[in-house]
Amino acid sequence: MISLDRLKKYQSAVIDRFETDKLPMKLIEMGCIPGNEITLLHQAPFKGPIYLKVDQSYLAIYKETAKNIIVRLIS
Repeated sequence: MISLDRLKKYQSAVIDRFETDKLPMKLIEMGCIPGNEITLLHQAPFKGPIYLKVDQSYLAIYKETAKNIIVRLIS
């Protein structure tokens, strides 16, 4: 298991758990919940956001937020 910020471009994983209680509600509303599949589509340079596909939704989140989402890689 790794944190979401460590995924490589086009790599997919399943959300396992959150490391914080302060996850933005927007992520949960967009389907970012344990058990859902997530794919990294694009990563902005430096400390910019990452662009993800979560089930049938697309969203961008900061890497600092992604560090609190633990995922299991899909092989």
